[in-house]
Amino acid sequence: MREMDLSNNTINHEVSEIIESLSRCSLDRLESLNIAFNKLSGHLPNQLGQFKTLAYLYLNRNSISGPIPFSIGELSSLKVLDISYNRLNATLPQILGQLGNLEHLDVSNNMLEGNISETHFSNLTILRSFWASNNMLTFIPNPSWIPPFHCESIGLGNWRLGRQFPQWLQFQRNMYSLDISHAGISGVIPTWFWNLSTSFEYLNLSHNQLVGEFSYLPISWIADLSSNLFTGPLPQAIFSDLGDLFLSKNFFSGSLFNFLCNSSNNLKVLNILHVESNLLSGEIPDCWENMPMLEVLNLGNNSLTGKIPRSLGSMRLIESLSLRNNNLFGEVPSILQHLVNMLVLDLSENQLTGSIPAWIGDKLSNLVILNLRSNNFQDYIPDQICALNSLHVLDLGYNNISGAIPKCFSNLSAMATTLNPHVANWFSRFYPDNSFYFGALLVMKGRVDEYSTTLGLVTGIDLSVNSLTGEIPKELGYLMGLLSLNLSGNLLTGKIPETIGNMEMLESLDLSMNRLHGEIPSSFSNLNFLNHFNLSYNNLTGQIPSSTQLQSFDKSSYIGNHLCGPPVTKNCNKKGEAPDGKNGGSSGGKKTSEVNWLYVSIVLGFAMGFWGVVAPLVLIRSWRFAYYKKLEQIGDKLCVFWATIGILKETERIHIDIVHECLWNANYYSIYPPLPHPYSMFDYTVDRPLCVNMFVLSHDINIHAITLNGIRQNICSLQIHFMVSKWLPSLFLHLQFGSKYLSFSQIEKQLLFIILLQQLSL
Repeated sequence: MREMDLSNNTINHEVSEIIESLSRCSLDRLESLNIAFNKLSGHLPNQLGQFKTLAYLYLNRNSISGPIPFSIGELSSLKVLDISYNRLNATLPQILGQLGNLEHLDVSNNMLEGNISETHFSNLTILRSFWASNNMLTFIPNPSWIPPFHCESIGLGNWRLGRQFPQWLQFQRNMYSLDISHAGISGVIPTWFWNLSTSFEYLNLSHNQLVGEFSYLPISWIADLSSNLFTGPLPQAIFSDLGDLFLSKNFFSGSLFNFLCNSSNNLKVLNILHVESNLLSGEIPDCWENMPMLEVLNLGNNSLTGKIPRSLGSMRLIESLSLRNNNLFGEVPSILQHLVNMLVLDLSENQLTGSIPAWIGDKLSNLVILNLRSNNFQDYIPDQICALNSLHVLDLGYNNISGAIPKCFSNLSAMATTLNPHVANWFSRFYPDNSFYFGALLVMKGRVDEYSTTLGLVTGIDLSVNSLTGEIPKELGYLMGLLSLNLSGNLLTGKIPETIGNMEMLESLDLSMNRLHGEIPSSFSNLNFLNHFNLSYNNLTGQIPSSTQLQSFDKSSYIGNHLCGPPVTKNCNKKGEAPDGKNGGSSGGKKTSEVNWLYVSIVLGFAMGFWGVVAPLVLIRSWRFAYYKKLEQIGDKLCVFWATIGILKETERIHIDIVHECLWNANYYSIYPPLPHPYSMFDYTVDRPLCVNMFVLSHDINIHAITLNGIRQNICSLQIHFMVSKWLPSLFLHLQFGSKYLSFSQIEKQLLFIILLQQLSL
């Protein structure tokens, strides 16, 4: 026998048993052994080295563990060795470098680790394909190392290849496939790199720190340049047969127009386009009819503006459309209802308005994820949404939606059952490097996470931070497969339905910041998988169910209620109620209450203050005048007090304040006597009345030092305060205002107030 093919069966044995059984057979001429795609486990035995005539060995896609045996080096005739997608550990043995006939080596997707040296490749002179991605291996050869092989296909994803771009790659020829993603490489891609191939079929440089710009991409099938530091505009010239293009998470800038609508870019076979998380701006071009084969489009997390273009409706094969986190506005165009193959629609974090389109439920019947979060949608949730039988995630949070939660949500059958195989298969499609090409940002368990490999396993409803009213429909409890339910930040009333406790798969439940009352349903004891739980800021009463997982959550999950028992610090009374709480039982139960003396004292204090002080001043005119007169006297004395303080530092000062419109904090003037000659203290012209307030502080004032001249406007009041050691009646002979004089009176022994009794026209 020269060839044995046992692949694609359900062989569930130790691989050592299979190899030992075969070694006892007369298989001296066996050249090909294929046991791939089974359920083999255990370690590879040393007996593997007995099959010295083997040229092709396929053990891939099993669960084989342990190290690669050294006896594999005895298979000197081996041309193809594929042990990928297993659980092999330890390191890659150097003995593999002695297999001089080896042309194809694939050890990718295992758990190999350690350092690789040039010796591992010393005799692999005819190696054409080497795939070892998704291991934990390190290979940093001497910069002058020239490899003995000329590979056409190399996969070293997730290796540590050093900071510099691998120089040994320049000795490869006619390459069509290369994966050096997640390799820790930085810097500019060298110019010689693009001479390795006239056209790469597959190129993966993602998740490095590469910089520079691109004007041309000579790639004919799949190009993944995501998660780097590339800048400049998007490439203006790409191959017409490019199928999948990943440029996300870079710093590409500018408009999409030249890239998408440029006649030199023939994108008719483009299948996947990811340009999310860049610095793209401007409007989304309206030329999507040029890409009829597009199935996945992700423009999210940029700075795109304008309305959603109508030509997006021409992409009839589209399965996933993400425009999240841009600045798009307007309503969702109805032409999108023609995208009947749509599985994922993500328009979240924009400024879209209008109502949630009813045609989403009528036409997009295959939807698995509907995310309209953080927009300005209004009105109610259309009942047509309930027709989405395949829906796994519904996120309408952070909008202005009102009305009640539709009872027909119980018709969302995909949330009521376990995983749909069709959905799981679609989300598990991957391209040759085994990395998933689609992911989604979803709010689950109170945080934003990116789901990719497990996206088909996620189910959730988020209606948080809207204006939903009414009671929580008991029909929600029929969604037995739901993992996350968030109804927080609404105006929901009534009691929590007992049926919520039947959703035993729930991992996250948030009903906080509503107006719910009553007790926590006893059925919540069935929620054994909860790791995020929040009932805070409602009107819930009674005891938190004991001996359940609910008591393991932090007390912040219950704050703002009238609950008692652990984990809150408030103990329950004999009736299972908080001492100051309300009874959450039957309506016939006796309600207990306690007087809040703080509120009583506030009310009494307000009443006494109003009727004892405010009301008399309002109703009795003489009291009101006396009150304000007293306030003026107190104010005058305060002014004198502060003026007296100045005597300690300045024994002679004339301080004049001029205040516009009878205010005390406007213009300010000060002069300091003695003055050598009569001095005009001010000559001020304004369009409004003046208030003059003068403090004269001195032991002896020159009566010729002060004159007031040239005031042309009305003075609403003039007050002159003297604090001197003697009477100065003659001083006022010099305070002349036209032909009118001032009258004054003595208030205290050393204090004179001169008050202008009428407005003076000067």
